[in-house]
Amino acid sequence: MSTENEGTEVPPAPSAPPVPVESPAASPQATATEASTTPLPPVPSSAPGAPEPEPAHAGQVPAYASAGAPETGQGAGSGHEAGAWPPPPPPVTPSYMDAGDSAAYADGGGGGDTGTPWGATYDQQPKPKSGRGGLFAAVLVAALVAGGLGGGLGYTLAKDNDDSTTSTTVAAAQQSGGDLKRDAGTVAGVVAKALPSTVTIEAESSSGEGGTGTGFVFDTQGHIVTNNHVVADAVDGGKLTATFPDGKKYDAEIVGHAQGYDVAVIKLKNAPSDLQPLTLGDSDKVAVGDSTIAIGAPFGLSNTVTTGIISAKNRPVASSDGSATSKASYMSALQTDASINPGNSGGPLLDAAGNVIGINSAIQSSSSGGLSTGQSGSIGLGFAIPINQAKYVAQQLIKTGKPVYAKIGASVTLTEGTGGAQISQKSTDAADPVESGGPAAAAGLKPGDVITKLDDHVIDSGPTLIGEIWTHKPGDKVQITYERDGKSKTVELTLGSREGDS
Repeated sequence: MSTENEGTEVPPAPSAPPVPVESPAASPQATATEASTTPLPPVPSSAPGAPEPEPAHAGQVPAYASAGAPETGQGAGSGHEAGAWPPPPPPVTPSYMDAGDSAAYADGGGGGDTGTPWGATYDQQPKPKSGRGGLFAAVLVAALVAGGLGGGLGYTLAKDNDDSTTSTTVAAAQQSGGDLKRDAGTVAGVVAKALPSTVTIEAESSSGEGGTGTGFVFDTQGHIVTNNHVVADAVDGGKLTATFPDGKKYDAEIVGHAQGYDVAVIKLKNAPSDLQPLTLGDSDKVAVGDSTIAIGAPFGLSNTVTTGIISAKNRPVASSDGSATSKASYMSALQTDASINPGNSGGPLLDAAGNVIGINSAIQSSSSGGLSTGQSGSIGLGFAIPINQAKYVAQQLIKTGKPVYAKIGASVTLTEGTGGAQISQKSTDAADPVESGGPAAAAGLKPGDVITKLDDHVIDSGPTLIGEIWTHKPGDKVQITYERDGKSKTVELTLGSREGDS
């Protein structure tokens, strides 16, 4: 609380008090002693009755400086000399507390109300009761009070926080993180739903050789879709097991496999009744740049999740496991940069909504320089069988146990640099280059013709043509563009069918 002019507006104080004019009524006390105060400016020469210029400290001094000064006749030796430090002690009652005049400065005598106020001849407004000493004292008192309150409040608040169980600090220390809900559209949300429907497949041949791959639940009857090369070792009397992320392991058997498509279907023995098949998407509607999520068991690390995008569509891929007896598989693949490694084969490639858009099947290997399903690491070039094709193949395998392939009824060379898919010039031991009575023969195609387009897809090689044909079903009508003797021609043909691997 302020101790000066409580309840009264305080007029502004001048920047420096003017030197008062000599007054006949001035007390001799004021001239008898020099006050140790800050020098005052000289009186303007234009002021009436102004004395000759002399040192500022020789004039009358403010009450807060002269109060309690030595009486007239008191020697300098008995009191403080002019300019000495510290100054003489203040009076018991400071001038700003003087009861004789509560509104104006006291006179040079240090008390009473009979003295002439400073600067009376300049018609100055009365200054506040408190002088610099009073202001300093008030500020000091206020600071001490504020400091005391601050310290007291700080201690009280700290003590309250220590005693309270609802304070922010205590509550934060007791929190355990709470339940974190993840949106269905996030990677974590998609994986949380899809992962329980994926399995790690272990295939072992009768001689004990084998490997690890991945598969996913296709229906509630216990059918699992995977790659042909994942289960190839167990085809002839081998052993198959499928393990879910929760650790439950089931024996399985091969229902059917398609080496050309690189698709296989196995079925769980004693399948649980609560299987949740993954939702199948539409691979024809996938766009380059769409987000992808791959689930698999790379190098045996089950339930591994990686993410990426669709890097390309309709990528012609001919893959094999690199063995001498292996036959190539052909696909018009979805390319993704999601990390795919050995063990991811057969696992689902999901879109951002969790729909299966492909089956992870092959990678580009920097070590071998070719497309492979063998033991090589990911360099960001992975390939998946489009789910529209894989779904059709899986349904055929479940129905008949054998794959059905679409065909044009002509054999083509597999060499590069022909500018398209060239129909073979010579017949093989098995069949003529153009099957008699087949679709190609009916459309007028002959040995040596170079097929450059199938519908709107550019054909640059034999494997590309095979991959594109196998994206269709038997009975589909397609447009074939070919070149013969430097001339281009387009014909329509109806695709035939071939059952089983041969």
